[in-house]
Order: sequence, then structure tokens, then C-alpha cells
Amino acid sequence: MPVRSASAVWLGNNTEGQGTLKFADYEGNYGFKSRFEEGPGTNPEEVLGAAHAACFTQALSGILTRAGFPPTRLETMAEVKLEKLEEGFRITQITLNLTGDVPNIDAATFQSSAETAKKNCPVSKALTGVNEVVLKATLAG
Repeated sequence: MPVRSASAVWLGNNTEGQGTLKFADYEGNYGFKSRFEEGPGTNPEEVLGAAHAACFTQALSGILTRAGFPPTRLETMAEVKLEKLEEGFRITQITLNLTGDVPNIDAATFQSSAETAKKNCPVSKALTGVNEVVLKATLAG
């Protein structure tokens, strides 16, 4: 398996500086305001959420396909909650909001498959330090 890489550069102090994230074909800016306020650019939590959503969604597609229910469309939005605690900042929760269009599947099988993907996708496993990963799965149609 190939080793994947990403990079970050930060210029300046914590609150007034500016950073750049790069991976694959993506390059974006981030800073104090985009992370802790409502400023332009991205932030590490959004990037983490995108990675988690992508990994989970692809894992679920594989599970459903192997079970005989190839999905027409799966869409996941990850909400990453960053909180300031006594010991410092911590990601305390990730909610995966999933909507799936999967022909001929019942809701229980869809939910069970989604839970299996949430538990077993590599990014979910890497995030075991997160207090809670929540899944909200909706079957379209």
C-alpha cells in the first residue's frame, strides 16, 4: 500500500499568522479565525471531517456492495466538535450525517451496515481518542 502524505506550513504567530495545507490536488489556507472564529479558509477539523466522511462512505459502499445492495448514492457530512476543556482544546465528538440511496435494502440492514462501516473504516479506527463518533443514517426514498 502506498504511503499518503500531506503538509502544512505556518507563518507568524498563533493569532495573526497564516497557514497553508496541501495534499493531493488540494491547497488551502487556514488561520486562527478560520479555526476558532468565523473567518475565511479551512481548518484541521474540517480536513479531518472530510477524511472521516470519505473513508466511512467508501467503506460503507464496499459493505453494501458485498451484501448485494450496491448503492446508487451515499452522501456523508461530518460535523467535528472542537471544545476548550480544562486541559486544553480537544475534539470531543464527530457526527457522521449519512443519506443513502440504496435500492432494495431495508432500514435495519442499512443501519447495521452503516454501523459496521463506522466501527471499521481506517479513519474511525485512527480516531479512537475522540470521545464519541456519532452516526445519523438516513435511507433516501
